[in-house]
Amino acid sequence: MSPLFDLSATPDLDAPVLVLCFEGWIDAGYAAASALNTIKGKTELTTIATFDTDTLLDHRARRPTMHLDDGVIAKMTWPVIELQVAVDTEGHDTLFLVGAEPDHLWHAFSRAVVDLALEFGCRLVTSLGAYPAPAPHTRATRIVPTAATAELARQVGALPGSIEVPAGISAAIEQRCGEVGLPAVGLWAQVPHYASAMPYPAAAAALIDSLHDVANLRFDTGELLSEATHTRTRLDELVADSPEHIELVRQLEAQVDAYDAGSMSEVSGEEIAAEFERFLREQGS
Repeated sequence: MSPLFDLSATPDLDAPVLVLCFEGWIDAGYAAASALNTIKGKTELTTIATFDTDTLLDHRARRPTMHLDDGVIAKMTWPVIELQVAVDTEGHDTLFLVGAEPDHLWHAFSRAVVDLALEFGCRLVTSLGAYPAPAPHTRATRIVPTAATAELARQVGALPGSIEVPAGISAAIEQRCGEVGLPAVGLWAQVPHYASAMPYPAAAAALIDSLHDVANLRFDTGELLSEATHTRTRLDELVADSPEHIELVRQLEAQVDAYDAGSMSEVSGEEIAAEFERFLREQGS
């Protein structure tokens, strides 16, 4: 047993999928967080393992919340990392690894997570995330997959080409899965770069739908679709006030439509990296 977690239950699961959803990296439009919150609102999740956050987290970067009652500290709420079990709407066993992204011991944490996945007989590990992309809000959200192996990347339709961007812990876990022969797929929603710092529910709904496409898991999207319609209307109104923004959206629409028609290549890695770096700078400020 790894010293990094405390396993409180060992349920008998039938070929579950492990879904990774960490706070903070990288989640443009709060897509992954919104997807997880929607699933939690419609599905009962039970914690079966708790990780040692004193070891894994820097509490100065992720400070606990102090609750005061008439000047007395009533309680402290600490950040957590938990493994939770649930069942989708079709009865499929699912594990969710949720909470704060570790600050320390990434190699050990990745090994521990993959060991747990193997212990529970997981058939697939998948992660949820979102990144800012040169994509218009007037088109459907595209999901871009990554994979632990070249063969799996071809099967899920990963984009060709090379790109270098800062990695999150999900990438380290995905790579570890590849080393031990456990299938792993990352699901990344493309969020319009100009909407990446605001909630973008269309991307959250797309991530939930993609769990069915890749992992045969089905969860209710809740109110996300109606929220996406509201966000689309709001963005339409904001764009309409600026001829420059109107032209930007038209250019993005033409680019995406041309790609969908097969008449142009996917957006270059340099363009994605540039948007990614701009997004990180905005988050830092």
